[in-house]
Amino acid sequence: MSSGTKSSGGRVFLIGGGWEETVADVVHGPFLRAARAASEASGASGASGSGSAGSAPRVLCVIVDEGDGAEQFARYDVALRKAGDCTPVPVLVPVGERFEVGTVTEDVGGVFVCGGLTPAYQEAFAESSGPLSALLRERGLPYAGFSAGAAMAARDAVVGGWLVDGVAVCPPDTAEDLEELDVRPGLGLVPFGVDNHAAQWGTLGRLAAVVADGRLAHGVAIDENTLLEVGGEGGDGRARVAGLGRAHSVRPAPGGGVLVRSYGDGESFPVS
Repeated sequence: MSSGTKSSGGRVFLIGGGWEETVADVVHGPFLRAARAASEASGASGASGSGSAGSAPRVLCVIVDEGDGAEQFARYDVALRKAGDCTPVPVLVPVGERFEVGTVTEDVGGVFVCGGLTPAYQEAFAESSGPLSALLRERGLPYAGFSAGAAMAARDAVVGGWLVDGVAVCPPDTAEDLEELDVRPGLGLVPFGVDNHAAQWGTLGRLAAVVADGRLAHGVAIDENTLLEVGGEGGDGRARVAGLGRAHSVRPAPGGGVLVRSYGDGESFPVS
């Protein structure tokens, strides 16, 4: 593996949702640039097959298809192309079926897991989480997750729910078709749990509840139109925030309860 591939390997881009066009480059651009670097290092290419410098990287867009997968892909296709030169490739996984790691072919420069019903995404990746994570590391491919895709990046994924022992911890509309708060195995690409749409949907309370309950040692709730990048070029073990909103880091507080610290554009915090 070349040094160029290693520099892109392990990079994870977590997006808390949102479709604000004015920050498309801020939110999606870093992932696309990492995908381009991985493509050029490995010889993969978006259009020509040559892997030459400047070629558009092929980006897999994985969508759990609830019947409108083609329409959903069209939206991501527009957003990604607005952020940079790339060739988004749809991978539609019907609800109840499983994602196949073999779809990450040699000409792919990065994997972008889209949004939707988070429990359905967890089920789709349940059998391939280990192989996919290993493949991303081996080939130095960046991973981006949007909303549900961001939640799936965690080792322990917060997939939904709005109650803890019958007590409300967030609005019921954010429950992802679940009642009690549920944490399930994720892809293990980041060591903290992830929740999304924090400011817009009020999910910070859910994440605080799961940390207070001891099911997560660290969680991060991400606002919409906000990017959290983990594993950058420096490899310094920090997560960096960019975009319009904030990332809210939740950890157990000494003596009980939780400690919440919020970080905005240009700020960073330790991942562990």
